[in-house]
Amino acid sequence: MPGTFISFEGSEGCGKSTQFDLLAGRLREAGATVMTAREPGGTAIGEEIRRLLQFSREGHHLAAESELLLFAASRAQLVREVIVPALADTKIVLCDRFLDSSAVYQGVARGLNADAVRAINAFAVGATMPDVTLLFDLPPDVARARLLRRPRPVGQPVDRMECEPPEFYERVRAGYLALAEREPDRFVVLDASLTKEDVAQSVWNTVSPRLHGLLPGNCA
Repeated sequence: MPGTFISFEGSEGCGKSTQFDLLAGRLREAGATVMTAREPGGTAIGEEIRRLLQFSREGHHLAAESELLLFAASRAQLVREVIVPALADTKIVLCDRFLDSSAVYQGVARGLNADAVRAINAFAVGATMPDVTLLFDLPPDVARARLLRRPRPVGQPVDRMECEPPEFYERVRAGYLALAEREPDRFVVLDASLTKEDVAQSVWNTVSPRLHGLLPGNCA
């Protein structure tokens, strides 16, 4: 029996990474075997790409096409080095972002050709797709306010993605909701404006019934 692959998506400030950590912890407490990964990153090569994309001064001058290809390179390595072996080992794989981020951020928000983005994504991931994608939906103005309140570690440079104008994030949200409408069997849209605890319970209610045989006892 293969494992289960769950991806987490949403704009900056939506609480996605917090919910990612909460679910990983709850699953481990329940006795499940969990593999966590993030994009870009998750491998030695991917982490170098992450540094370039997020914090490097040179990364601020990337062309949109270069950005897309770097994300795809990190994703291709992550799929083959981490995700595919973990699924074959019947693990629950949680990934903080996956190919939908490129479809939305580069394809919709940056205006790259949608067919080209899909082709590059397909080449990068092959047949490996999430069984379920959790989309944490939040109005851009609320997400922006959360970002401004977020503490930044001393000495950490500003994340390049956090410097985009408000209309960029409006396009991101619209792009995600359009994807979810096109693929309702894979996407679950969650209201990220609720309390952290309520969102976490919605995540659990969504995920646990899909983990047949992967949770010990009657945890689901």
